[in-house]
Amino acid sequence: MALPAGDLQRPGPNDILKWLAPFPGRAATATRVAIICALTTLVTTAYGTPEAALSVYVVFFMIRPDRVTSLILSVALLVLVSVILGFVLFVATLVLDNPMSRVASIAGLSAALLFITSASKLRPVGAIIAMIVGFALDKLGSVPLGEIATRALLYAWLMVAIPIGAAVCVQLAVGASPRKLAGNALATRLRLAARVLRDPDASHDALDALDACLNAGDEEIGKWLKLSVLEGSSARADAAALRQATSATFAILIAADLVSRERAARLPAAFSEPLANTLERMAQMLEAGGYPVDIELSLPPSDKLTPLARVAVRHLRDAITRFAVVAPQTSPEPKPQTPGGFFLPDAFSNPDHVRYALKTTVAAMICYLLYSLLDWPGIHTCFITVYIVSLGTTAETVEKLTLRIAGCIVGALAGTATIVFVMPALTTVAGLVGVVALGAWLSAWIAFGSPRIGYAGFQIAFAFFLCVVQGPAPAFDLTIARDRTIGILLGNVVVYLIFTRVWPVSVAARVDAALAELRQRWQALTAMPLPHLQRSQAAAAIARRSALQNDIALMHYEPSWVRPSTDWTTARRHALAELQALEGPMVLLAGHHPGDAHIDAWLKRLHVDASAPARAVTPHPPAAHADGTDTPTANEGRLSLVMLGDSRLTQLEHAMHDDDVAKERVPHASA
Repeated sequence: MALPAGDLQRPGPNDILKWLAPFPGRAATATRVAIICALTTLVTTAYGTPEAALSVYVVFFMIRPDRVTSLILSVALLVLVSVILGFVLFVATLVLDNPMSRVASIAGLSAALLFITSASKLRPVGAIIAMIVGFALDKLGSVPLGEIATRALLYAWLMVAIPIGAAVCVQLAVGASPRKLAGNALATRLRLAARVLRDPDASHDALDALDACLNAGDEEIGKWLKLSVLEGSSARADAAALRQATSATFAILIAADLVSRERAARLPAAFSEPLANTLERMAQMLEAGGYPVDIELSLPPSDKLTPLARVAVRHLRDAITRFAVVAPQTSPEPKPQTPGGFFLPDAFSNPDHVRYALKTTVAAMICYLLYSLLDWPGIHTCFITVYIVSLGTTAETVEKLTLRIAGCIVGALAGTATIVFVMPALTTVAGLVGVVALGAWLSAWIAFGSPRIGYAGFQIAFAFFLCVVQGPAPAFDLTIARDRTIGILLGNVVVYLIFTRVWPVSVAARVDAALAELRQRWQALTAMPLPHLQRSQAAAAIARRSALQNDIALMHYEPSWVRPSTDWTTARRHALAELQALEGPMVLLAGHHPGDAHIDAWLKRLHVDASAPARAVTPHPPAAHADGTDTPTANEGRLSLVMLGDSRLTQLEHAMHDDDVAKERVPHASA
């Protein structure tokens, strides 16, 4: 039974250990990051470029699991930064000699670029762009001569170009192929399903991993397959077969989830062992770089199984035997109706984009004027920190800020300990490179792991590099480490005060629209005749539901004056919990009984309004079997799924009243 969504408890030691545990590809990504950071340090020290610590830190924004995305992102970032710095250089020639105009240009350019970042497709790399622009504008206001300003901006370009060059070389040499990543991901899911089928009462880790695979959806694997065709590591026919394999793997996970959650769906060893052994062999083929075809699966008669167990067996048999069989295209696949173009659909109608740009710019200018008036350039990191920490909503900003403060403290302590105990013993650049590589590897292990602590890894790297990389040779000036750490903490505090007091944006603003869109996704499932279209739609809907759960969970970071009421939150939590409980029955029912009206009845029963009473489900006559017949076995399977969905909803409805009463007695947390 699914638990109510949106409960984000304070992490304990066991949670932290789980988030730090290894998983396939984590060590490889951390190793690539460490190598690129080491090469960047070596080049910056050899040529004596300023702000080498920021060059090393830029690496963390360019790395993705596959080499193709990393290369595209690196080249695009270099072109983009070149254009932006060229424009900044043009502005510098106009305003450099006038202090008031210079400060106004810093604020104006910052607001304009941040608006473009928020309202366009630049959002995924917005943090790194804002950081580079912030650095360039900072240097623009601190130098008096035009030639020096030009040189400073050229150094800002090198600050990005050096790590990009190192990243391109390393990714071409040892980067992960998207085809290999897709095959390994499918193999991992098949092995997990085999484990659950053999032991439905598996450990919590296995069941959590099964939930994580379903919640992740198929979008990333689909992107890897497209990139593999672009790269040339997959033929188009192979990519089509692997896309079908991705769809079939989702169906296998749904069946395994049913077996693990429902006692009535448990399979005896005569069924579970052949199924699990077949999945294991399929996983081996995928890991070897191929994919299984003409799969033979021998199972005993299923007459003596319970109706739910027969549903699971039938679903598994269909998915396995047609694992990589591409269905003939009888009708064009519906394409997602997302407007194209550079800007987002609400770029010029949503005031939050302008407000985000203004809030971030005000916070940055406060930091800029503060360290300028105090004549304390050592804390200039507060100016850069503002651009890195600020996000669209208050909850995301505060969550990121909390993780970054924790990461800053850890990174600063590690950097200070390195300065005191390690740096005095280093006499060559090779020693500095080794220290940077070790710090980068440990930070990347955290940064590219669980999203719950990923931002902390970024901040550990930022603080550590700022403390350790002080110049073209090993250095141990504690004053520099102290000032830069104070600047990071100061920037975090300023962002918190601005984003929680000025135009605070709650995550709730996007939840209702997303929840309505999610219901439409599930309603559209009944109108899709082809199995692979149904599975693709269902996988996207499950991933969207998981994202909404995370959004509601983030609300505990919001101050009490920003957070919505308890009734509002409770209603959305229960609606998502009900959707989560219905996902398996809806996918199985739509797969074997397309057009079944009971799915629509379930969706109408969801509690989207805290005051709305529970609505009973209207009984529907048995739907025809997918092949046009209405056999007793097929009807038994349909009725068992209908009863399963009704039972899960009823259990949640009975628990809802007690849960609501308990929630009402809990006051809002203090800001």
